[in-house]
Amino acid sequence: MPVNADRLPGTAAPGDPAPPPGLVVVGRYHQLQGYGVNRPRGADSWLFTWTTGGGGRLRQGGTEARAGVGDLVVLAPGVPHQYAVEPGAQYWEFWWAHCVARPSWSPWLRPYDTGDGLYVVTPTPPALHGRVEAAFRRMHADARWTGSEPPPVGVSGDERVTVAHATAARELALTSLEEVVLLTAATARPTAPASGVDLRVRRAQELIDADPGAPHTVRSLAESVSLSPSRFAHLFTRQAGRSPMRALREARLRHAARLLESTDLSVERVAAASGFVSAFHFNRVFRARFGLPPGAYRAGGSMVGE
Repeated sequence: MPVNADRLPGTAAPGDPAPPPGLVVVGRYHQLQGYGVNRPRGADSWLFTWTTGGGGRLRQGGTEARAGVGDLVVLAPGVPHQYAVEPGAQYWEFWWAHCVARPSWSPWLRPYDTGDGLYVVTPTPPALHGRVEAAFRRMHADARWTGSEPPPVGVSGDERVTVAHATAARELALTSLEEVVLLTAATARPTAPASGVDLRVRRAQELIDADPGAPHTVRSLAESVSLSPSRFAHLFTRQAGRSPMRALREARLRHAARLLESTDLSVERVAAASGFVSAFHFNRVFRARFGLPPGAYRAGGSMVGE
């Protein structure tokens, strides 16, 4: 992939540096051969790309994917990544958005996980391409909203990048992006995973990711996939490399971290919303996982990936 340093001199457009955590940044680029971005430490936020012309090549950790017209390619935070115009292509035209992903998107994207936090949602039916692009245009417009006048309509002139600073603008922009994720993930057809993970284990993991704060137990998860608790616990641990309860705790901690990043809820309410019955226990396990107590984590603006 033809990238070096942080950007190729003279080719990277404004907005290529990873934005600060907590913002929603939306843009549309038409880049020619030679354009590329390299982030050796990854980004603090999720990156969503939707290709409308030409082709791109994205690499996340040790996993690489091509982005063609109608492909949604998503990069999770915290993993070294690169992206560039695909070798042999004359250009790459694409919408992109940096943001803190909503936890509810995880089960929609999971079937398209190709490894190292790289999600390739393809193929999306051509009949939906116009609606997906319309959602990106709406997101680009809504990001400019200040709340003191009606929301803008359409892309503003030559303004290729917009940043949603206001809370209402961020929520509107995320709602449009949620429409993109749902439309593409629900209509594309993921290939069967090569890992051979049992469908019942995958289903249990999806239930955990969809609602980490729910009162899941080994018994309730086992019943949801029609297995005895002992058989389920053995199968899950063997295939996932950790027990169901350890997987649940990890999902709850990730969910709590996202709530700390994106809401003003008190630490006690974050603990309860994430399924922890004791705020003291939550503080202890959160610090063990992230190296900081919840309050300090929020103040530092940290991010957490999958």
